[in-house]
Amino acid sequence: MMLAFVGVGRVEASRRPRYGGALRVEIGARVNSLDPSVAAASPEEAAAKDEIESLLYDHRNADGTFGAAPGAGGAGGAATAGAFRIAEWEPGAHLTLAANEEYSGGRPFVDSVDIQMGRGVKDRLLDLELGKTDFIEIPPEQARYASGQGIRVSSSEPDELVAIVFAAGQAAAEDARLREALARAIDRGAMVNFILQKEGEAAGGLLPQWSSGTAFLFPTAADPSGAKELVGQIGGSPRIVLGYDASDSLEESLAERIAVDAREAGIRVAPEALQNARVPSNCDARLVRLRMPSPDPRAALASFLARLAPEIDGNGPNGKPETESLAEGASAEQIYDVERGIVNSYRVVPIVWLPEVYGLSTRVRDWKAPAAGQGWPLADVWLEQESQ
Repeated sequence: MMLAFVGVGRVEASRRPRYGGALRVEIGARVNSLDPSVAAASPEEAAAKDEIESLLYDHRNADGTFGAAPGAGGAGGAATAGAFRIAEWEPGAHLTLAANEEYSGGRPFVDSVDIQMGRGVKDRLLDLELGKTDFIEIPPEQARYASGQGIRVSSSEPDELVAIVFAAGQAAAEDARLREALARAIDRGAMVNFILQKEGEAAGGLLPQWSSGTAFLFPTAADPSGAKELVGQIGGSPRIVLGYDASDSLEESLAERIAVDAREAGIRVAPEALQNARVPSNCDARLVRLRMPSPDPRAALASFLARLAPEIDGNGPNGKPETESLAEGASAEQIYDVERGIVNSYRVVPIVWLPEVYGLSTRVRDWKAPAAGQGWPLADVWLEQESQ
């Protein structure tokens, strides 16, 4: 199912939708520019900016960026053609969006969306418990705790992949046996059960089961004996420097767990916090997050390949670039062959799949968790007034 509610339970929409009210939102990221042409400084900011732009614009371009739909508002397109427009803007701190009365999809039910930025997880959860906000992002690993606190929690299908990507050209990364040994050593099940508190899935392939239908063909169980055998063939004491985003506590926890599992197989993994994950480093490998831009397996895989091209180029079927096999109309078999080729090269090692998790106040009605590639559907929700 796409939507799962836990905590206080599902709120019945017993009344007809009503217009009015301000939807209060809190997020952890600080978005410093709303110009679609300006790149975000971090993955966290990029994700938040994408969500906000999905409210401001009604069209996603072929490159994944947002903009006005072709022909909207004249030859050049309207500056803001989405469900909301910017009313107040304090970069990195606060944003107020007002309902676009002329939105082609119909006026949003709420009058405005008030977004507070830079709020820590504990502050967001507390504010939701106290009724000071209506909508928050919850890290997947905190979903179980939030539910236990009586918070209304909504989770999407798992649509964000966390994977290890080996850096092309690094000596450690060029040993196929070492890459495979690390992949076999990782206990993904333990990560899901303990680090993610069972809010996620172990990943063996580059696409989730709900999208491709073939994820079950990629094993996810740890194989410590196989890992040790490969390490024995290498000899010495192989070492891998594994980079992760210094601002991402989940990546840090996963990197430390990977180091523990690798040590059991005789591999030294040294986690290294990267202050700017977008700047090239001397790491042998790094943790990356890949969010699906679409439920469609071909589109999702093509997006991943475009981002990972420098590391995996030429690992497709028959040694060809993978994108050549993923043109429009690619069959399920072709998609699987490309995915299998990359996974079997061990240049990309899938770790876990994460859902998007949200906390909602009881006055938010008609909420539906967004599908992969969709932004927050805040134009479709309405607010139950306390006086009613």
